[in-house]
Amino acid sequence: MKVRVLGILSAIAVLIVVTVSSVILASAGRELTQEVQINRVAALNRFAQLANDASTDDDTTQLQREMERYSQLYGEGVLIRLQQQTVSSGGLDADRPDVKEALNRASLNLNDTTIGTVGPFDTGTEVIARSFGTASQVLGEAVLEVNLDAARAKLRERWFIVSLAAVALGALLLVAAARISGWVLRPVNRLSKAVHELQSTGRTSQLPDAGPPELRALSRSFTAMAQTVSQSIESQRQLIADTSHQLRNPVGALRLRIDLLQLELKSAKEKAAAEGVVAELERVEVMLDGVLKLAAAEHRASAGAAGTQSAGEHGRQTTIDPVPVLQGEVERAGPAAALAGSSVVLVQPDAPLDVQCNPEELAQMVGELLANAIKYAPGSRITVAAEQTTGGAAVVVSDDGPGLSAEQRAHSTTRFWRAPQHSKVPGNGLGMTIVERLAEANDGRLVLEERNPHGLRARLEFRGGRHG
Repeated sequence: MKVRVLGILSAIAVLIVVTVSSVILASAGRELTQEVQINRVAALNRFAQLANDASTDDDTTQLQREMERYSQLYGEGVLIRLQQQTVSSGGLDADRPDVKEALNRASLNLNDTTIGTVGPFDTGTEVIARSFGTASQVLGEAVLEVNLDAARAKLRERWFIVSLAAVALGALLLVAAARISGWVLRPVNRLSKAVHELQSTGRTSQLPDAGPPELRALSRSFTAMAQTVSQSIESQRQLIADTSHQLRNPVGALRLRIDLLQLELKSAKEKAAAEGVVAELERVEVMLDGVLKLAAAEHRASAGAAGTQSAGEHGRQTTIDPVPVLQGEVERAGPAAALAGSSVVLVQPDAPLDVQCNPEELAQMVGELLANAIKYAPGSRITVAAEQTTGGAAVVVSDDGPGLSAEQRAHSTTRFWRAPQHSKVPGNGLGMTIVERLAEANDGRLVLEERNPHGLRARLEFRGGRHG
């Protein structure tokens, strides 16, 4: 945006400079032309008067002397045509086309004393002419050659001065345009970044009170709104976490009472009913545990995106070797995989590598992915691997089970979503959501892909690289 605004302001500044310079230079040309014209017309009138006197006295000696003196002084020719003779100075020839035309017009009593506007790079001379005599009779014609070289040189000097001034003014206007555009657009850019930050993290820092009054008022309004939204989101998140945590106590007490009640039950029907209640309680406990994990993961994702984690906080990212973490999770998942008829294999990387991730959260993410694979792909072969990627590294958990369709993979990270074919499998639909939020908290991402010929590949992509 700054480039576009600065381009428009620069174009306006150049237009202003060119317009002002053109007006000044045109005025200078007219001024010099008028000055030369006044001086030369005065000289022409003087020669016409001397020629009129010479015609009356029939003596051109004084006239010739004045003409020669003028030509020597100004380097311009003078030609006087009397009824009996023609006198000239400065080498002005009566047969020259422009002089001849001027004489003819003057003989018709048509005075031509106007000079064209001086141009800085024009060449050549001009002539002015007039007649002299009585009111009823033309006694002769006077022609004066006008040399405009001095005026043109003076005009070129003014062009040079005006050009320098125009360049200086243009540079000043461009600097002013850059400062003004920065003054106006900096609050807009800060506001845009704050909007993106609020959208991605649910919080934003207070905007500085800078810029034009209208933008300062807008920044204050946005800061107040963002604080309200952030407090509301944080309150909702905290309410969910607190509610889930508080519900665990009565659910635990209820579970204890049912366990005690089961000891008193005698008939098979009563015991079956109690087992149904226990199953529902276990489902509630799993759901509460998932909600607590999700609340913690979303808090981490929000804090990580906002850059508010302190160095000593639990969620701090570090550069680690992922293989020991993966080994631990594979060993931990082994018994459950064996019960489901599955096998879990860790594939060692070809070369040492590292990832930027919190080790405990990496273990939690891999554990969730392994639990999902064991639960929804029983009897499959599950592999866990770490591999190098462009600019980083990835942890891959894949299975050769039935997998998910492209549409189902797109919905799998939605809260409480479950695939229709898995509706009868115990679960809460929060596992993939938790993994995605924790990956975001570590500046990574979760990518779900189809595994050929069948199955699911879950990739956790992080920044990182090979060990040095």
